[in-house]
Amino acid sequence: MDIKGVLCLLLTSAILFPSLEATELLPKPAESFNLTYIQQLGSCSYSVVISTSCLSPTYTRDQISLSFGDAYGNQIYVPRLDDPSRRIFERCSSDTFGINGPCAYQICYVYLYRTGPDAWIPTTVTISGHNSRPVTFNYNTAIPSDVWFGFNLCGHPSSSNHISGCIGCFYVILVSILLLLL
Repeated sequence: MDIKGVLCLLLTSAILFPSLEATELLPKPAESFNLTYIQQLGSCSYSVVISTSCLSPTYTRDQISLSFGDAYGNQIYVPRLDDPSRRIFERCSSDTFGINGPCAYQICYVYLYRTGPDAWIPTTVTISGHNSRPVTFNYNTAIPSDVWFGFNLCGHPSSSNHISGCIGCFYVILVSILLLLL
């Protein structure tokens, strides 16, 4: 294989690398999730935006709970977000919640808990807080009933500083420059 073939192979793999990584990031049931370990260190404010899918029921009677936190064991728990009288979690809508809870660093996990008859479908959950840059978790699937369901990206390379994505960008730029020079 000549140098252009090698460079094309590197360019292709650099472009595909981030998309292959993203396929690993699907919501799933929590394996060993424990709500009893909630530290009460300080008090911080969080903004949580939850978007409901257009495939979801028109409105939901489901009871929706939320828990999120960081890699250091700081956990925020909200036992009930739903409120049918306020038209929360309607189809094709976004709802914003101001939540106060223990202080956390970079948010790297989120779990939703749903119980009820309507099979509510969230699209995204975006969380931002004092010590955390905004992070979005893409659900796009129905939440199973009576199980904590979501993401734990604590320790995942893309959750801390997106190094793997930057490496892919670096290779794309490097290979593109080399192709121009040849």
